[in-house]
Amino acid sequence: MIGFDANLIIKNQILQQKNYHFKYFFNIFASNTNHMYKKLFFLSLFCAGLFQSQTTAVNLISQAVYYDGYAGPVSDPVPSGLIRLANTRYARKLTDTELNSFKAKIAMRVTIGALCDNYDRLGSVFLAMVPKNQPTYALTDTNVKRIEVGRYITPFMNKNRSPLEVPYTYDLSNLYSVFHNTELRNLYDMYMELDVFGVPYAAQTQVSGCTGRIDVFTGTLSFFSTDAGATPSDSNTLIPILSYSRLNNYNSTDTTGETVRIVSFNLPNAVTDARFFVISTPHGANAGGEEYIRRQNYTYIDDVQMLTYTPGGISCEPYRVYNTQGNGIYGATPKTFDDWTSWNNWCPGNSVPIRGFSLPTMTAGNHTLKHTIPTAVFNQQQGDVYLSVYMQSKSSTTLDVKDIKTIDVNIYPNPTSDFVTIKSKIDVASVTLYSMDGRRLSETYRENKIDLSGYTAGVYFLNISMKDGTTFRHKIIKK
Repeated sequence: MIGFDANLIIKNQILQQKNYHFKYFFNIFASNTNHMYKKLFFLSLFCAGLFQSQTTAVNLISQAVYYDGYAGPVSDPVPSGLIRLANTRYARKLTDTELNSFKAKIAMRVTIGALCDNYDRLGSVFLAMVPKNQPTYALTDTNVKRIEVGRYITPFMNKNRSPLEVPYTYDLSNLYSVFHNTELRNLYDMYMELDVFGVPYAAQTQVSGCTGRIDVFTGTLSFFSTDAGATPSDSNTLIPILSYSRLNNYNSTDTTGETVRIVSFNLPNAVTDARFFVISTPHGANAGGEEYIRRQNYTYIDDVQMLTYTPGGISCEPYRVYNTQGNGIYGATPKTFDDWTSWNNWCPGNSVPIRGFSLPTMTAGNHTLKHTIPTAVFNQQQGDVYLSVYMQSKSSTTLDVKDIKTIDVNIYPNPTSDFVTIKSKIDVASVTLYSMDGRRLSETYRENKIDLSGYTAGVYFLNISMKDGTTFRHKIIKK
């Protein structure tokens, strides 16, 4: 499993290096003593320019102001060199010089500053691949290929109380091979997008100086890299599978009544060393909401379970210092480890873990990814899970991301007493029903449903072929 903690990985890899300042720079994130204040101290070291020449810094977005996510697009000036894709998101193109400067070990830092939102919000960083020489783009541009490379939760911050900023760090060394991929860069310009959603309505009445204001946060995005003690990643294939896909069991699911996302993707060539990167967070702050109940998540490739995890599992106490606004999550007094881990899925003021898994080989052709949370309830039909998945691998031929087809398919109901329906933007070519022992039972052509009413209760499999050539298998339970 990947599931890495960037701070600990970076610490272990750097400890043996001779350069004192570079060691201290990475090591400061992994300290368990006064952890959060040391992260703030790091910022002063960075600004003081104590890094030696072996470290490369790329500063992309600096103190950009973000605005009310529910308001119409603001007309305030856009910082030089940036594109404002929405009130909640800025993009900055990576130049060839910047891309060439990335070294083998890459860390990314996001810094969020307090303005007029005093609640915990969700933020992300995306790598967007925009068709070469296209001067600008929009969030809705279907020609843009996007992967989420980092996610974080803002703390409850009051702009009149210190600390006024919170830093988040990520190990993105796997992107070295993307940034240096000549074939990919010949086809796409690479942009980094920093997103943070916020709304000012509570702060307008609760935070001094916020009356009538709609500026919610500031955001800064930077990278630093080194070759010290590192081996460059050599993947030549990048496959976006899901990017911030909304998932629940009531109006955004691929199996009605269940929390399931099913995506079929096609590999033109066989690949090796396939690494999948998974980011997910549950949300729903109502009574009994998904934020407050830890549930098991399962990820499958071609019906084989590859990843199992339960979000949370850590104490949020190290991040209390950033929560300068009183709130019901942290409360007035410290909580025990057992208390935090009994209910909490994520910490306001912390980054979201990047989980994952690997496969040694994958054949050319169609494959299916399924992510499911079987026990999710979404009380009162409120809340969502936001899911992102991408894959990196090696291939004898560099695969252009536009050659990778992904299809979102809804299969329902499951379990069923009679008909199963397949819903997709791509028409169904055929559906074949198989028993558990592999016997072919029935088949339909050019129909998006199949009838199981004549069969006994039990488990069956559907082989589904779409008109674009995509095929995949799905398990069905007959009641």
